[in-house]
Amino acid sequence: MFVSEKNDTLGVKAYQGDAKTLLAFDLNKTNLDKFAGFTIACKPGSTSAYYLYNKLQFANPEDHAQNKNEPAYSSINAPIQKFRWLHVPGAFHQGDSVFFGRYTYTITPRYFDENNKLDIIDPKLGVDIMIDVKPFVKGKLSLGFTRGFVQSQAFESHFGKKAILRPAKNKDLVFDTNLIAGKNNDGDEYSFKDEFTWSGFTAREQIFSILKEVSKTKGLSLDVFAYDLNEPDIVQALLSLAKQGRVRVLLDNATLHHSTSTPKPEDLFEKEFNKVAKKPAQIQRGKFTRFQHNKVCIVKSKDKAIKVLMGSTNFSITGIYVNSNHVFVFDNAKVAGIYSDIFNEAWQDKMNSNKFKSSDVADKVYPFNGGGLPDMRITFAPHNEPFANTTLNALVARVKQEKSSVIFAVMELDKSGGPVVPALKALHKNNKVFSMGISDSTTDLFLYKPNSKTGIKVTGKSSKVLLPPPFNEEASIGLGHQIHHKFIVCGFNTPDAVVWGGSSNLALLGEQQNGDNLLEIHDTDIATVFALEGMALVDHFHFRNANMEKAKTSKVKKSLTLYENNKWALSYYNPKDLHFVDRMLFK
Repeated sequence: MFVSEKNDTLGVKAYQGDAKTLLAFDLNKTNLDKFAGFTIACKPGSTSAYYLYNKLQFANPEDHAQNKNEPAYSSINAPIQKFRWLHVPGAFHQGDSVFFGRYTYTITPRYFDENNKLDIIDPKLGVDIMIDVKPFVKGKLSLGFTRGFVQSQAFESHFGKKAILRPAKNKDLVFDTNLIAGKNNDGDEYSFKDEFTWSGFTAREQIFSILKEVSKTKGLSLDVFAYDLNEPDIVQALLSLAKQGRVRVLLDNATLHHSTSTPKPEDLFEKEFNKVAKKPAQIQRGKFTRFQHNKVCIVKSKDKAIKVLMGSTNFSITGIYVNSNHVFVFDNAKVAGIYSDIFNEAWQDKMNSNKFKSSDVADKVYPFNGGGLPDMRITFAPHNEPFANTTLNALVARVKQEKSSVIFAVMELDKSGGPVVPALKALHKNNKVFSMGISDSTTDLFLYKPNSKTGIKVTGKSSKVLLPPPFNEEASIGLGHQIHHKFIVCGFNTPDAVVWGGSSNLALLGEQQNGDNLLEIHDTDIATVFALEGMALVDHFHFRNANMEKAKTSKVKKSLTLYENNKWALSYYNPKDLHFVDRMLFK
C-alpha cells in the first residue's frame, strides 16, 4: 500500500511496511540547481513533531544554516542526500513507547545559497503526507519482523558497544530477563528484556502473543516445530504448558542441537520437559534426513487447529535478537489445519524422511485464496527430488522472466545447491531489471557503481569493524548469522507482485532432506512489506560494505560528510545509472 502527495516541484510517496514507512521523493529536474537534500519532519498522531536524524552531517555545520535546538545530524541541519528514506519508529525517537497509528511526514527540499552554504528552510516548499504506521495485518494474515540491526548505530545508541544478550557467567537454560544487562551511553540501566523487546521487534511480539493466548486460555493447546530453542521466556512458557499437559514439541536433534557428552540447550530443554510434563504433553526429537528445520506454533482448541505462526525465525536468542528474520501468523483454521496435518504426520513418522515423503500429505501444493487470505500456495518438505526440482524451478522461472524488480534476502549464496542460487548470483548482470539482494555470503559482492545500472548484492556477515567518523564503535556480539531470512520478492509494487518466504533455505538438497515449509504469496501489499525489509537491509549493509575497515588498528579513514553541492543528486537523473532506475521505481 502507498499514498502520494505533491506540489509544483516535489512528489512524495509513502509505502506502508510492518511498523515502518518508506518515503520516496521525486524532484522536478529544473529544481536541481543548488539542491542540498531533504529535511524530514515526523508527527505521530497528535503528538509533537520531530525531525528524523541523518548521521552524516556537514564538515563544518557552523558554516551552514542551523537550528540551534537540534543536533547537527538532525535532518533540518543535515539534509538527507538520498531520494528515499526508511523510517522505523523507535530507532532514535520515542524510546520504548512507540506510537502506532496515523503519522504525518513533512518533506522539504533544501538548497544552498550562492556561497554553497545551506540556506534556511522554506516551509512553503514542503509536502505533507499521511499514512498509518503499525504492525502489518491484512485480513487473516499478520506479519512480524525482527529488527535485526545489532550491527547498527541505533543499537549502539540504545545499548552501547558493550551490550550482551545473556548473563556472562550464567549457563542455565532459563534466566530472569528482567535482570539488568548493562548501561547505555547516557549511563541509564537496561534489562535483557529491554534489549529483547527492542531487537525482537514485531516478530517477538507475534511469538509471545501466541504463547500468552494459549497460556491464558485453558481450552487451548499448542503444537510446536522447533529447530533452535533457547530463548529463556519461550522455554519458560513451553515448560509451563508442559506442566499443564497442553503442548507437544517436535525438536531437532542434529549435531548442532544434541550431544551426549556436552548437552546442548535443546537437550537441557528435553530433560526438563520430560521431568515436568503431564499427559498428554510430549516431546519428540528427530531431524528427518538432515534437520527438523521448521519454526512453527500451531494453536489448537479441543484438538482442532485454529491459528498458526511460521516463518524463518528460530525460537532462540540468536534467532529473534540477532538474526534478520520474519514470521507469518494466519488466524485461519484452514491454513492452521494443514500445518496440523503436517505436524501429525511428522509425529507419527517420528520425523523419518522416507515415511514422510511417501505419505498422503507430502509432495503437494496447498493453495489458498479468499476468506481473508491472500492468493498463496504452501509446500512442505522433505520432498522427493522431482517435486523439489519443480518447486524451485518455478521460482527461478519467475525471477528470470521478471521485467520490473527483484529484491531478496537469502541466508546462503555460497554452498546451496539447486537452481535458485545461480539465478540470484547472476541477477545483478541483468540491467533491464532493478535488483538488490543480501546474504551472509562474502563472495561475488556487487556494490553500486556510478554510471552503471548493474544490480547490488551485499553481505550482512557479522564482523568486528570500525566505520569512519562520525559513526560510533558498535557492539561486537558476533552470534551466528545476520541474514537468516529466506525471501525473494518479484515485481514490487506491480499487480503481479509475488513473494516467497518461510523456513526453506531454497536449496535443492534442503528441500529433499529437511523438515521445512515454503510460502508463495501473490499480493502487492505483502510483497511491498517484504520489499521494504529487503531494501532496509541492503541499504544498511551496502553502506557498511563500502565504508567499513577491519578493526586491526584504532585509526580509520577521515570523517564522512555531506556534499556541499548538488553532485550527489545528479546520478538520480542519469538514465544510465542505477540511482535513476531506483528513483523511477519508487517515485
